[in-house]
Amino acid sequence: MNTHTLALVMFAALAFNTAPACAQIAIGDYPSRPVTLIDPAGAGSSSELIFRVFNQSIQESTGKRFIIDSKPGAGTTLGTAYVAKAQPDGYTLLIVNTGFVLTPSVYPDLPYDTIRDFSAVSLMMKTVFVMVVHPAAPFRNIREYVAYARQHPDELNYGTTGMGSSNHMPGALLHYMTGTRVTFVQYKTPPQRMLDLIAGRIHVAMGTPTLAMQYIKDAKLRAIGVTSDRRLPIWPDLPTVAEQGVPGYDYTGAVGLVAPAKTPPAIINKLNELYVKTLKDSSISNKIEAEGSLVGGSSPEEFRQHLVRETNKWRTLIKETGLKIQPD
Repeated sequence: MNTHTLALVMFAALAFNTAPACAQIAIGDYPSRPVTLIDPAGAGSSSELIFRVFNQSIQESTGKRFIIDSKPGAGTTLGTAYVAKAQPDGYTLLIVNTGFVLTPSVYPDLPYDTIRDFSAVSLMMKTVFVMVVHPAAPFRNIREYVAYARQHPDELNYGTTGMGSSNHMPGALLHYMTGTRVTFVQYKTPPQRMLDLIAGRIHVAMGTPTLAMQYIKDAKLRAIGVTSDRRLPIWPDLPTVAEQGVPGYDYTGAVGLVAPAKTPPAIINKLNELYVKTLKDSSISNKIEAEGSLVGGSSPEEFRQHLVRETNKWRTLIKETGLKIQPD
């Protein structure tokens, strides 16, 4: 072996042995500059507002800056595609909600795969809905509602703010799982929908827990079930839909964080640690629960499994029902 060849071999060996160390140093120093969270839903979205709280908590405890950049458009797919193509270095992340698992069934030619092209970080919280009816309705719980809908197909009017909206999909799932049919009535504004429900012009709707609770206290509406798989801390006496004869029913709007695929596992774990830690702050977790949502804090793998399950659930429902939707 000549001197030149020996030098090349020694250089290659040195590079091979030091590369992991360099990578470890870079990951150990992460983040060394601001991290950008892309919000594909647009400025002022509920997901953006809660992540501003999480980011502020991280900055106060670590001095690390996490900022939000809104990139709305095409039903959240523009911002999502942007992150799918970003460098997998942990400095460009994506805020996701229910639209993330719906879009694969709505848009046939997405420039990304929501499972293959992203690495899950954590499910941070779940938004929940309460099923409300007019006080004079001939059903007082979900079992009675399903029985009535089965005996009177298409008779009940279910108010929503649009096909595919967050208050339409829990109803679509319920009637798909129970084999019942209702007439979905679309409203341009949420207030008009609730006014019509109170007036008895429609029979049923889904509302946020805090909104529904106010109407219940005023005796204007009756709550018959909560859409999550467990009862709400602020409303422990209200049974879930699943408890009332629809086993397996679960509709929640998952709010979480993902990164581009191939982001190093060490960075994913660091991000998970930073964000899950914010939920241990009682001022944050209590605020989430007070608004009628459920506190998350999953591992990356748990969130990945959740995304797979939800994507498959909606793909099956939409395929079998032929439902034409446009996500929020």
